[in-house]
Amino acid sequence: MATAKRQRFTIPGLTDEQGAQIVAILQSRLSEYNDLQLTLKHVHWNVVGPNFIGVHEMIDPQVDLVRLFADAVAERIAALGGSPLGTVGAIMKDRALGEYPLGRDVALEHLAALDKVYDVVVADNRKAIDDVDALDLVTQDLLIGQTGELEKFQWFVRAHLENAGGTIPQS
Repeated sequence: MATAKRQRFTIPGLTDEQGAQIVAILQSRLSEYNDLQLTLKHVHWNVVGPNFIGVHEMIDPQVDLVRLFADAVAERIAALGGSPLGTVGAIMKDRALGEYPLGRDVALEHLAALDKVYDVVVADNRKAIDDVDALDLVTQDLLIGQTGELEKFQWFVRAHLENAGGTIPQS
């Protein structure tokens, strides 16, 4: 696995230690975004059933958005003087999502599983937002914007799962 080289600089106004702390937080976001985009493509390829086309077509724009999030986080890591790690080894080292449980399955099963994936990603992002609060408002702003978009997509997922009574059945 590639290893991060020692930081030689960071952004003006931050100490090297603060820069390194932010890089570590962002690296976990980068790994999780890379994991998420792979999971989303897996769902895209394996969704079947009556709601197939709607879910299939709903997933690809989210994949594209998460790829852009990963790129923005990687570039922020580089700007902070770090070395973004986008390898499979980095994903595995930082992995919080676990193995996605479904292969070829109906849309509602995939959406229920994705809802749980988004629970983890959104919670992890919110923790990262809190963790960078006293360190760097620029990084925090980046994460806040990304989290809002992830929460919106989770709402799309949940809208498919919600019943007429306004609840999401637990599977």
